[in-house]
Amino acid sequence: MSKKTMGIHHITAIVGHPQENVDFYAGVLGLRLVKQTVNFDDPGTYHLYFGNEGGKPGTIITFFPWAGARQGKIGDGQVGATSYAVPVGALSFWEKRLEKFNIPFEKAERFGEIYLEFNDPHGLQLHLVERAEGEENTWTFGNVTPDVAIKGFGGATLLSAQPEKTAELLEQVMGLEVVGKENEIIRFRSTADIGNIIDLKTTTIGRGEMGVGTVHHIAWRATDDEDQLDWQEYIADKGYGVTAVRDRNYFNAIYFREHGEILFEIATDPPGFAHDETLETMGTNLKLPAQYEQHRAQLEKVLIPIEVKQLD
Repeated sequence: MSKKTMGIHHITAIVGHPQENVDFYAGVLGLRLVKQTVNFDDPGTYHLYFGNEGGKPGTIITFFPWAGARQGKIGDGQVGATSYAVPVGALSFWEKRLEKFNIPFEKAERFGEIYLEFNDPHGLQLHLVERAEGEENTWTFGNVTPDVAIKGFGGATLLSAQPEKTAELLEQVMGLEVVGKENEIIRFRSTADIGNIIDLKTTTIGRGEMGVGTVHHIAWRATDDEDQLDWQEYIADKGYGVTAVRDRNYFNAIYFREHGEILFEIATDPPGFAHDETLETMGTNLKLPAQYEQHRAQLEKVLIPIEVKQLD
């Protein structure tokens, strides 16, 4: 049996104050807050999801905000940078927008593409790149309109403690195709039109330290529960220790740590984010899994209030 993932399902990171997180990803980047919920393993912490209007796989970045937590260190065993795809011709808009909000950025070229590189308020490394592929994000927020809005993930840069082992996994297990090599980067592509480009750094930079400003894990797409169970068996057969299926309410998840120490998840595309609230109201209220609903009053006292605000 051989398998191919369609690409990135979501990326989950650790950040600081939740309002700063919301202000940046919704207010500055114009993404939609598609879900307010809690960390299922630590319900006193938010789990916030941002993506395109429908919250489709390949567009979702999620956060555990820990106000006052220690700063992490980006390094081997992590996603080093997350890239977002914007429509062709939109980079000039984003240059002006970053300048407007006093966000320093640099330009870089890789594989014939121009990237805007900058950090979010808590130290996560982000890139913007123009791509023709991927459907338009129909969400409008502030001055971010569909003609310039972030479509979803362009991809991610992986930092591995054993780059050769990670490269082998990406190509021979995850089913990605090598499409180029440049300087110290191998570029892989998946079959989807969004969240489909993975750049792997071929040299190590020193082990990362988990904390604010670092990515916790990267999740890959499974089409449904049956496909995920196939992945679970397939990964175990390849010698990786993989978890049991965990119900995350909006998808089911399995996890394994690859040999380069990066935590991988495989998440199902369904059921999505609109099954416990409507498409129109997604993200407007705190949604709790059934096991925590009885503790709602207590949790609402612990969680720092957040508000989606237009900053333009």
